[in-house]
Amino acid sequence: MPRAIELAFSILTHQRVIALVQRCETGLNFFLDFFVRVHVGSMNNVHHIRLFNIFNTGTHMTSRKRYFVDTSVLLYDKEAIHAFVGNTVCLSVQVLDEIDKFKSKQGVLGENARYVNRYLDSLRGEGKSLSKGVHDERYDIEYLVILPQTRETIDIELDESVPDNRIILDAYRMTRVLPDEVVVVVTKDINMRVKCDSLGMRAEDYYRDHLAVKQVQDSDCIWSGQKELEVPSVMIDSLYDKGVIDLEEKEHPNMLLILKSGNQSALTIVDASGTKASRLLSDSGKKSKSGITPYDKEQSYALDILQNRDIPLVTLTGAPGSGKTFLTLLVGVEAVTTGEYERIVITRSMQTVGKEIGFLPGDIDEKMSPWLGPIMDNFRHAYKDTGYFKMMMEKGKVDVAPLSFIRGRSFPNSYIIVDEAQNATIHELKTIITRAGENSKIILMGDIEQIDTPYIDRFSNGLSVVIDKFKSSALSGHIHLNRGRRSELANEANKLL
Repeated sequence: MPRAIELAFSILTHQRVIALVQRCETGLNFFLDFFVRVHVGSMNNVHHIRLFNIFNTGTHMTSRKRYFVDTSVLLYDKEAIHAFVGNTVCLSVQVLDEIDKFKSKQGVLGENARYVNRYLDSLRGEGKSLSKGVHDERYDIEYLVILPQTRETIDIELDESVPDNRIILDAYRMTRVLPDEVVVVVTKDINMRVKCDSLGMRAEDYYRDHLAVKQVQDSDCIWSGQKELEVPSVMIDSLYDKGVIDLEEKEHPNMLLILKSGNQSALTIVDASGTKASRLLSDSGKKSKSGITPYDKEQSYALDILQNRDIPLVTLTGAPGSGKTFLTLLVGVEAVTTGEYERIVITRSMQTVGKEIGFLPGDIDEKMSPWLGPIMDNFRHAYKDTGYFKMMMEKGKVDVAPLSFIRGRSFPNSYIIVDEAQNATIHELKTIITRAGENSKIILMGDIEQIDTPYIDRFSNGLSVVIDKFKSSALSGHIHLNRGRRSELANEANKLL
């Protein structure tokens, strides 16, 4: 798009932006990609949610719509209760019953359930009834609780012993009672959306934390953390002479920039301002502090950002065996041994592959031991023994922090490892990242192709969202490790199976 058009759009007021999008019946993907990236960051919360709501519906807002919001959405994001600005949020009694079951749980699910319950309770007042509809002027949303009703007149049959079916039937009945209004079921449950579609009902995922539409349509949408750039040979010569060069165009901070000119090449890391690039530690001939020899340019860059105290957030993605855990762990052990950090904190999502293993005996460390297997395996591979790791745990140099109990904790001067981060939601990762205190570093790592958590995918999992949100931040660095190093068999299995 021409720069003049971008500038013209950039001076529109937020209200005019919203009005323009509402009148637009084509090119919504263009508006979503441009306005969410350029304008949303400076909007107030209501305008932000209103834009999200327009894009979430996929149509222009000519009248109020009725959204049947499923339990899975409210437990996933407590702010979803406020996300449908200018419309009606319909809540089946079944949803309230399901929310009530989670209110006493610890962690994000319990917090979200309690928040929704308290907010709905705050709407009640003299002369107000949620069964008749209560309007909240702050969000321009009407909240309506759908009471159980006889369904003899409904022309479909679903097993009402299934909770999801009762919510679907409530929404279906409303489509028959109010045929001229738009009724939408919003749920994270894929099977529930399929059921609605089979009944001719409109059903959508909750898109607030998804990557932009344009990115999702691109199979390589996840930010790789690196870029190749053709430059004059004199620029590479200058880099080798001075160790740093000025860039002609601003790049993402802390990214891996591969300079090429004919047969010449150089590995560089962009500075925090995005205007200069310097040689990687390994490319400059200096030895890594951890003593690790990287296999490729991605691992070289990963070592740089893992050892850089000025980059407090590092995200690593890659295939199984690509070195994510190995590099992260060895750099962390070296940093704690030399006194750069006081301890290593290890946490991860408790999602299993396959069947659950049931209740485990013992204290927290013993209960966490099955999930510490990858850490122990890498320690054994590096040091040929796990005794040093156990000694560090006994001395408090290694702290295991289950995700379910992490809220309220603070980790100053710590090296925080979050394994299998692709199985966490963005809200869970926000909880973890906000635990990092002064002089701490947090590393999120995972394989976005191996997601075991229901309701999230490669476009909506917390790791993908963090990578996308932080790619322009001077406080973060990211790299995708392309090649597995575990064994040729592992690589072949990853490719063929």
